[in-house]
Amino acid sequence: MHVSFNIAADIDAAMKTAVAASGIDAGDFAPDVRTADPRHGDFQANGVLAFAKRNKQNPRALAEKIIAALPGETKARFDTAIAGPGFINFTLKPAALADWLNTYDSIQKLSAGASSAYAGQTWVVDYSSPNTAKQMHVGHLRSAVIGEAICRLLEFSGAKVIRDNHLGDWGTQFGKLIYGYKRWLDKDALARDPISELERLYKLGNEATPDGSPELEEARQELVKLQRGDYDSLELWKLFSEVSKKAFDEIYKQLAIKFDHYLGESFYNDKLQPVLDELQKLGLAEESQGALVVFHPEHPRFAKQPFIIRKSDGASNYATTDLATMLYRVEHFHADGIVILTDFRQSDHFEQLALTAEKWFAKTGRRMPRFAHVTFGAVLGENNKPLKTRDGDTIKLKDLLGEAEERAHAIVSEKNASRPKAEQFTDEECRAIAHHVGIGAVQYADLSQNRSSDYLFSWDKMLSLDGNTAPYLLYAIARIHSIFRKAGIEPEALAAIEKEAAPLETPTELALARKLVKFPDALRLATDTLRPHFLALYLYELAGDYSAFNNADKVLVDDAPVRARRLLLCARTQLTLNTGLNLLGVRTLKRM
Repeated sequence: MHVSFNIAADIDAAMKTAVAASGIDAGDFAPDVRTADPRHGDFQANGVLAFAKRNKQNPRALAEKIIAALPGETKARFDTAIAGPGFINFTLKPAALADWLNTYDSIQKLSAGASSAYAGQTWVVDYSSPNTAKQMHVGHLRSAVIGEAICRLLEFSGAKVIRDNHLGDWGTQFGKLIYGYKRWLDKDALARDPISELERLYKLGNEATPDGSPELEEARQELVKLQRGDYDSLELWKLFSEVSKKAFDEIYKQLAIKFDHYLGESFYNDKLQPVLDELQKLGLAEESQGALVVFHPEHPRFAKQPFIIRKSDGASNYATTDLATMLYRVEHFHADGIVILTDFRQSDHFEQLALTAEKWFAKTGRRMPRFAHVTFGAVLGENNKPLKTRDGDTIKLKDLLGEAEERAHAIVSEKNASRPKAEQFTDEECRAIAHHVGIGAVQYADLSQNRSSDYLFSWDKMLSLDGNTAPYLLYAIARIHSIFRKAGIEPEALAAIEKEAAPLETPTELALARKLVKFPDALRLATDTLRPHFLALYLYELAGDYSAFNNADKVLVDDAPVRARRLLLCARTQLTLNTGLNLLGVRTLKRM
């Protein structure tokens, strides 16, 4: 018997079949199947009530008619019940739970099951996007961490994902940087810590070129030379870009992020004028107060707020570059979907960008991909203000990640000292564990939050072994590995004893199995909404159900069939937690 990965989709199809078989004029019937409150069942179909109201039918009588007409296979797998005025609850029978757990026994099979959702689609995800010649700071954390999780979710669901780091590597700041570089360069500092030296030089250049000053005009001339392709200016710009990318990559390596492309603003410099020309030719862009703009009179907010695509001084801007970027991603990458991550302050810009692109593409016969501007809130200190150093400076991301590892190492070392001598880790092992725990704690603290909200950055909370934290989930996985070490078997090598497993029986066994089969629903919700916190919440709840099971039902009992079924539950929990954390970009451990 074929066992579908997504059980909710099975129920949806079965209900549509039942409606057709019972002679009901289905019309716009939608089963609306979703996971249910565990007290009432595993899944609930809510669409009967709305359909009955629209068609002036008795919803409860309609629900009874649909249940009676369900296919035999569905009736064999589920217990059904009508709740309230016409909701239908579906509860998987223990044998059906076991079938699903036996079928999806590896990450390859989970991935194969999930991959139909976005199969054949290409998605470009634009995230992180720091500015060249500047340090990455705590404000860059959310884009990088959330963006990588979204990439992994889409990939697991079958999409081809192109990771693009759209660097801020062009523009007026480079004139001031070159001005400062030529006057105050410290060659030793550049060799020792190039990104810090470039940041210092830009700051000096910016301070030395106030508005209206001759020095500012000199800096502008440096920019003009760069834009015109002056050899020496371009060589300096290449140096700035190379040392910046090297510094960024050190941080990305810590976060297990690897980009496919670094197509920054400079890449689109020669692609801007054709965009402006085409928009004017189509009549979408018009002159207004010396600038070239696009109006959206049908939009309540943007009717009088123009989208400026060329400034009054003739210079291009973010809008120009972003339109050229949109076109390139559609024509070169053949993108079906484009995701751009920035904080919420850029919402208006990207809404206007999407409106403009839709009209532009419609007039030229181009296909408009699905476009999502993924926004996020700020990282706050425990004083509810943007996270800063004690001196009020912005926290460098490399320093934050370094502190995470050091704090984790202190905790790991303290706990290691209390272990029996024969079981203690070496300092090298402690360092490796601390790296996973510390970096994972920072990543997970971000991903477990609804991205739309600000969140409080608390070291004590994120490194705690209790609550919805990375250490709690990592420890759950380590505990499961410990059980398998005692059993003398690997979680992946259960096939030999799975056939011996007795049917699921105890309340905690059944509750854990029911949670495991809902992994596809959590995965689909997180992916479709581009909100990783839905998966994080599921993993936390799964770890809680596993803990309840482990406390109530001893795993390594003498009764071989009971032992086999409980080891199977442990193995599937470990597989699901490992898979889910990997999709969030958090690396796991076998021992901690």
